[in-house]
Amino acid sequence: MSATYRIAEAAQLLGVSDDTVRRWIDGDRLAASRGAGGPAQVDGADLARVATSLHEAPVPGTTSGSSARNRLTGIVTKVVRDTVMAQVEIQCGPYRMVSLMSREAADELGLEIGVRAVATVKATQVSVDVP
Repeated sequence: MSATYRIAEAAQLLGVSDDTVRRWIDGDRLAASRGAGGPAQVDGADLARVATSLHEAPVPGTTSGSSARNRLTGIVTKVVRDTVMAQVEIQCGPYRMVSLMSREAADELGLEIGVRAVATVKATQVSVDVP
């Protein structure tokens, strides 16, 4: 079962306005449901699909300087598990982050398509946790 997000949360993860998310829902670009008169909920797996289609990777050398440690919030777009390891892809705005970790870690974090995650980048290591 995929996570769900309110419109404001979905907009923040996608880097767009709440109104843009509402237009995408109205135009069937993004799936949402409303249970018992509550607020609209956007399906996490569908949000992941849209997130991967929104941004092209930046041209190398065009990003501004950054600190040694960066925390990038995004949405999990792919998880490949085998018996020991897991490959997790996260779309963080225009950046696609890929992390290799133990399967046990991915399972404990509940990393599935559509789940919000934070990629922490320092030197050549990417650490993943959930907010």
